[in-house]
Amino acid sequence: MANTNGATKSSGNFITRMGNACLRFSLKYMPDASIFAIVLTFIAFLLGLALAGQTPLQMVQHWYRGFWELLAFSMQMALIVVTGNAVANSPAVKGVIRKLAATAKSGKQAVWLVTFVSILVSYVHWGLSLIVGALLAKELAKALRIKNIPFEYGLIAAGGYVGQMTWHGMLSASIGLSIATPGHALEAEMGIIPMSEYMINPMNIFVTIALAILPPLFASMMHPKDSDVLPLEPDALRALEMEDLPILKRPANPSVGDILNYSPIVAWVIGLLGIFYIVFAFGTKGFAALDINMVNFIFLFVGILLYGNIANYVRAVGAAAGGTAGIIFQFPFYAGIMGMIKYSGLFAILAEGIVAISNATTFYFWTFISAAIVNMFVPSGGGQWTVQGPIAVESAKMMDANMIKTCLMVAYGNTWTNMFQPFWAIALLGITGLKAKDLMGYSTAIMLCSGFIFIIASFLPV
Repeated sequence: MANTNGATKSSGNFITRMGNACLRFSLKYMPDASIFAIVLTFIAFLLGLALAGQTPLQMVQHWYRGFWELLAFSMQMALIVVTGNAVANSPAVKGVIRKLAATAKSGKQAVWLVTFVSILVSYVHWGLSLIVGALLAKELAKALRIKNIPFEYGLIAAGGYVGQMTWHGMLSASIGLSIATPGHALEAEMGIIPMSEYMINPMNIFVTIALAILPPLFASMMHPKDSDVLPLEPDALRALEMEDLPILKRPANPSVGDILNYSPIVAWVIGLLGIFYIVFAFGTKGFAALDINMVNFIFLFVGILLYGNIANYVRAVGAAAGGTAGIIFQFPFYAGIMGMIKYSGLFAILAEGIVAISNATTFYFWTFISAAIVNMFVPSGGGQWTVQGPIAVESAKMMDANMIKTCLMVAYGNTWTNMFQPFWAIALLGITGLKAKDLMGYSTAIMLCSGFIFIIASFLPV
């Protein structure tokens, strides 16, 4: 029998008990992701008053100034959900994902598999990892449900989210790509650091290998006993029971519009035009071409080719659009939080505090901790570097610290607390039908278990 009291029992090994404890806390106290954003808005507002000496009117002005600064990013994230879902729901791709999902013989295996895949894909691109992790988590849950094998859906989804903790030392690292770009904003202060030096150094190699091995193990160890598995809630059930979209055929007596809508020629011409640019971009720029826009571009045109006509592709996009509601509502609030933190001077106060409590040995550790805290209010790697980067670089110069290691510690902190911050989980929640409270307890436990990897790294050479 599944446990229906809203929390799993405190049994099993230490890691299982930690997962259970974090889940109980999450189920009881974690608000909906939308409320989480509003609570953080109040906290940022009060910090500006108390620490930065701002007036209420000034903080409101900072809030509004930042409120619309993530509009382009909001559209990018909405497209990740829509285009990723459409590709995954195409008959060809769904078959591949289902074959991979069918290899799991237990809930524990499913958790390990989705976590490991999410991490490996994150080393290529964080956005791709988010979509692959969410879609694989959903298909694993479907496969286990068909086999009547007990599984903890929230934990499986949390495993699909772990890639958001592991990506910032590898190919799509926004900080690494930024400081490797000639003419970047801090070039006069720190010069240009090639991506090869940012990624290939003893500290980052240690972190990359450790993150590929340990978090999947920790996550799988958290899976509860069959008797303690939580029942699926209605929204999750609806997501898992959603029927595949039927592939429509052209009407018997088509109009000119129908002929164009269902024409494979139209789909292939526009699809191949997109593929041509993708090949050109990677051929001329290498992996530097892989940013969030390119991920969306790839999904869009690959999706058109997979469906073979515009009519069926548009239907798939329409079916996926409902998952973007959280993005549309919440991202302006996070942009407002970023504005309050950025324009009130709170970052400068934080930097001064780091230098005050640091020495040559502990500077990198405190830089990591500060970035982890800041990420709660500015949960965007590029956005956080824009406001924290100048402070981190100046602090490193004051401490005569290694610049590459300083940048990496900011990057690690930026990703570590993603596991407690539902900002990036919004897209995953839209795909899986879960609520933030269902997975954030588990992801927080994975974060705590993995924290020592980053702490050890802060004392390693680069």
